[in-house]
Amino acid sequence: MSKRTYGHTKSGKPIDDEMIESFVDEAERGYDAQQLRDEPRGRGRPPLGEAAKVVESVRLEPDLRAEAEERAAAEGVSTSELIRRALREYLRSA
Repeated sequence: MSKRTYGHTKSGKPIDDEMIESFVDEAERGYDAQQLRDEPRGRGRPPLGEAAKVVESVRLEPDLRAEAEERAAAEGVSTSELIRRALREYLRSA
């Protein structure tokens, strides 16, 4: 009977039952919390600061969305960052 594989690591090594069992054994031994905090982050969105963030949905007209995307590209930021900046400026001026 051949080994079952569940995918491959970044380096191309097959992920099989033996590898998964070794991960489980390592996890059951426990991890040093400080070591985990010191590990560099992998993929995914970078944090926007220390506090937890929430996601809000905003409906934008297509023209407004296109204009925001163009402005964000011109400033070298994401559309979300452009919207955050605009909201901060609006709230400070109120």
